[in-house]
Amino acid sequence: MRTLKLALVAAAASLCFAGAAAAEDDSGPSFSFNLGASSDYLFRGFSQTDKDPQVYGGVDATVGIGYAGIWVSNVDFLDSTDAEFDIYAGVTPTIGAVSLDLGVIYYGYIDKGASNYDYWEFKATASVPAGPATLGVAAYYSPNFFGAVDDALYYEANASVDIPDSKFSISGAIGRQQLDGPGDYTTWNVGVGFALNDHVSFDVRYWDTNVSKAADPSGYGDARVVGGIKLAW
Repeated sequence: MRTLKLALVAAAASLCFAGAAAAEDDSGPSFSFNLGASSDYLFRGFSQTDKDPQVYGGVDATVGIGYAGIWVSNVDFLDSTDAEFDIYAGVTPTIGAVSLDLGVIYYGYIDKGASNYDYWEFKATASVPAGPATLGVAAYYSPNFFGAVDDALYYEANASVDIPDSKFSISGAIGRQQLDGPGDYTTWNVGVGFALNDHVSFDVRYWDTNVSKAADPSGYGDARVVGGIKLAW
């Protein structure tokens, strides 16, 4: 695991060089926007809204292979915390048929009081087409994770496939969250997406974890089905 952590940090450090290359693209940045809502906000299998609905929105800017953006959502941790905001940047190079995404994410929280929630993650993802499907892997490393946890590593395998001659797709993932201390767990999800048009999409997804009732008495990581709608332009 230490080797993977070092690889993630090295990948994030390479952003400064890749960003300089992207800056040579004088066509200027392009922007995209998104708004959405879902019946629950699930992050790696755990509800972030006390099992209540989520409303979110974000904006992204891209220049060449470089990108940056911000995303905001309501949260409910049964304290004064009102919202989460994520600020991120990265590059999306390709090597042959492999599409990469190397980046860094800052997770911030509003009105969190004295709680130690804010943290950084470095990410590295790769995906490759396989017939009608796309197969991918991802890893996220934080040197100081949510809630005063020290090192944390999340990694997953994922896949998606567009159903031919339809607007439907099927996707799923299985991942492992490892923490510096107790609390490691596995999470998985599978769902069906429907693209109404280029701007409106729907998703219905089953989520679950292997977290025991003793470790999660409130059931935030219990199995559930989450439905959502997203607008993008």
